[in-house]
Amino acid sequence: MSQIWVLLHRPPVQRGIRAAVAAGLAWQVAIMLPPLLSEYAYYAPLGAVIAVHPTVADSASAAWRSVLAMLMGFALAYAVYELTRQVPNALTIALIVALAIAVEQWRRLLRDQASWVSFAAVLMITVGAGAPGPYVLRYAGLTLVGAAIGVLVTLVLFPPLQLTQAVEHIARTRALLAAHLRDVADDLREGLVPDPDAWPERNRLLNRQLDRMRAAETQVERARRANPRARRWQGRAGEIRAESRAIDRVAVLVDDLSTLLAEFHPGRRGVDSAGAGTGWLLAEALDSLAGIVSSADEGSAARREEEMRRAATALDRLVILLRSTTVSADEGFFALGAVAVGVRRSLAALEAHHRQQASALTPG
Repeated sequence: MSQIWVLLHRPPVQRGIRAAVAAGLAWQVAIMLPPLLSEYAYYAPLGAVIAVHPTVADSASAAWRSVLAMLMGFALAYAVYELTRQVPNALTIALIVALAIAVEQWRRLLRDQASWVSFAAVLMITVGAGAPGPYVLRYAGLTLVGAAIGVLVTLVLFPPLQLTQAVEHIARTRALLAAHLRDVADDLREGLVPDPDAWPERNRLLNRQLDRMRAAETQVERARRANPRARRWQGRAGEIRAESRAIDRVAVLVDDLSTLLAEFHPGRRGVDSAGAGTGWLLAEALDSLAGIVSSADEGSAARREEEMRRAATALDRLVILLRSTTVSADEGFFALGAVAVGVRRSLAALEAHHRQQASALTPG
């Protein structure tokens, strides 16, 4: 039973159920209409499927934009057909398609539903030209009925907030970022110079996951529009937004400090003359940062505090090292200072997020 419950929280499963229910209801409604429409009842399920999207706002947008695009295609095809009756049909169809494609470039209005213009235009000229009025009523009318049902089902049947998907993407991003930090820390402990050639592949994987996390966060924000569950889950949605942005900020900082480590090797430059073990101190700080990044739930609060203390201790020792060194002209000196600042800013971003989370959980 628990597995079924988990499965029902998957966005593709929810969308599939909503689309199936909406299509069935649309068919039932369509066959009860007058014969002029009920004979073409299959257009209604098409409209229902078109309108079922991951969010209520997207469903409503897709519904009216799709119907508008169809009407524009029908009108375009009928107008061109009437004006070119003396022209061979092949040329008429070619002209209609060319004009429809031009209209589809009006993306600001039609967006992802733009392709329905050419589709509807070709249908009109090939199927509905003999009786354009009834054809438009059947096709566009029944599609609109089905789309309205699709929006209604999306609104009523577990209206999606996309929280589960966003949480999963945040967890994956945390894991990738923590693994990246630990890899760098391991290299520093072993006295290895980070290989710049290895960064592109690591960055590609992390950037791809960051894009997915950002898209999931945006989807949560869109899902809150016109959603009856939005108020109930407003706190959790806000937490997801704050967590996603904190991890995003840390990822940007980590990318900068990784580049500095790979380019200037501050743990192996003249700074070491002021005190031994620069690489180990850097590794300790990065390893602690990785532990904080990977500790997401409240059950790991104690471990997170311990990692915070470890990171702060390592940073304090780095600051002492920087203050006591006399190699102020060495590039490694400046790189080490920049890395220390990057780690401290990363810790501050994560700490601010956890403080906000804790205050949100504290009763009132």
